[in-house]
Formats: sequence, C-alpha cells, structure tokens
Amino acid sequence: MLARTPPDSPLLFEEAPLVPDFSLELVARQAGHWPVAGTDEAGRGPLAGPVVAAAVILDPNNIPDGLNDSKQLTAAQRERLFEAIMATAEVSIAASGPRHIDERNILRASLDAMRRAVAGLAVTPAYVLADGRDVPQGLCCPGKAVIRGDSRSVSIAAASIIAKVTRDRMMTRAHAVFPLYGFNSHSGYGTAQHRAGIEAHGPCVLHRMSFRPLRRDPVVEQPLAAVSDEP
Repeated sequence: MLARTPPDSPLLFEEAPLVPDFSLELVARQAGHWPVAGTDEAGRGPLAGPVVAAAVILDPNNIPDGLNDSKQLTAAQRERLFEAIMATAEVSIAASGPRHIDERNILRASLDAMRRAVAGLAVTPAYVLADGRDVPQGLCCPGKAVIRGDSRSVSIAAASIIAKVTRDRMMTRAHAVFPLYGFNSHSGYGTAQHRAGIEAHGPCVLHRMSFRPLRRDPVVEQPLAAVSDEP
C-alpha cells in the first residue's frame, strides 16, 4: 500500500480555525462608514426563555483581548470579557420573549431583537455587521450579513458574548421563579432534565409552544374512504 507523506502546505488541505479581527470594520471605515456596530443573538435553539440580542460599537483603540465566538469561551472567560466590553464599548441589549417567538417564528423574533438592539445604541452607527445570513430589516443604516460572523469580526464576537452572558443571567433568575425545570443548569435548552421537568409538570409561561416537543399539531382525521377495508 502506497504510503502518504504529510503535505508541505497543510493549511491548503485543512481548514484553519477562524479568529475574529477588526478587518471587516476597517473595510467599512475605509468606505466612509463609521462607526461600525456588530450585532448577534443568543438563544435561538432553547425550548424556553427569550432570544437575546446585543449590539456593540468597539473603541478601536481599546479592544479587549481574547474576543471570540462566545461558544468557544468558558463561562469564566465570557464573564470577564462581558465586564471588559461593558467598560470600553457602546452596548445595547434587546430581547424577544416566548410569545413573540411563537407568534412570529424564531428567525423573525431574533432579527427584530437585533434591530432593536442596534436602535438602542447611544451612538448611532453608520454601518452594521450582523451575524448570520440575514440583515435585520428596519436598521438606521446599511448593513452586511456575515456568516460565522462571531468567528470573523471582533464587534460581532463582542455582541455574542454580551448576548450570551445576559441570557444566561436571565435564565438563572428564571430558575428562582420556576424551579421545577432546572433553568439555572441548562438555560432552557432541551436537555433530558428539562424534558423530564416538562413531562412531569407541564410547560410554564417561559416555554416556546411553537417548538417541538411542546408543539402539538392537530390530528387530521382521514376521510372514511381512505381507511376503508374495501378494495
């Protein structure tokens, strides 16, 4: 069997991990758009709780070290960076609750929270970098959707950290009001513990009734002809 030797240029064959930087913000600045805000959300997947969005305008002369996609950071790192971002940047936070999510669907509720987060900034941005495939409608300025933006832009990464920490804190507080579901340990995601709590106690007002397994589609009765034994 022919042996394979390691490639001379491994990065041509293996995907290098993305590390966010300030290059997208600088491109916008060079095009005459300044300041630039990054926006991201946390909590699209859980069965309970709000989806939380944040918008952040970083100070280019005082960017906290270690900014990254919030999912790549430990809870302690996120908490440290949350405090650093809040101390050095313009920050705004908005949320869409379970009723909003059920009425409009999770994508629309997420984008609306991002729009409101941007609108809430004390400094009006001239350009917005939004994580994902969609630019929120109704922004005060032009914007660009950035797939995997929290791994490419430090502004979006900062927004992802603010949104994640804020939502986790909200779900910890929710646990004090609704202790039967363990919100403080899973933040509303569909863990075995959470599903067992729903099965035992039923849903509460924080649950997203449009999400399975909470959603109960109506049973559609078949016409008699469709179930007849006759040929």
